[in-house]
Amino acid sequence: MPQEKIFAQARDELFSHINRCGVLSATDDDRTAWMNETIDYIGERYPDLVDPDLQELHAVGIRFCQPAINNVPAVAVAEPVAETATAPEATQELGGDANAA
Repeated sequence: MPQEKIFAQARDELFSHINRCGVLSATDDDRTAWMNETIDYIGERYPDLVDPDLQELHAVGIRFCQPAINNVPAVAVAEPVAETATAPEATQELGGDANAA
């Protein structure tokens, strides 16, 4: 089997593992540890792949785990809300008549 085809098959298997195991929601440290172990496993399954191939698979896998748009909600810090003028006061500040309706 050609080297390119072996690499493509290993890459597809890696992507399949990523999608099934839930590593996308893991922390960066856990994701890196998982990726290292998985690349070791891929290396055992595909002994024809050499170290540069495995390093490329690792880099591709890490990029695949980083979404272009992060949908994880950010932790919001509550800030005190400044008091706003009531409607009649705001109207008077703008030069309008508070009693006009």
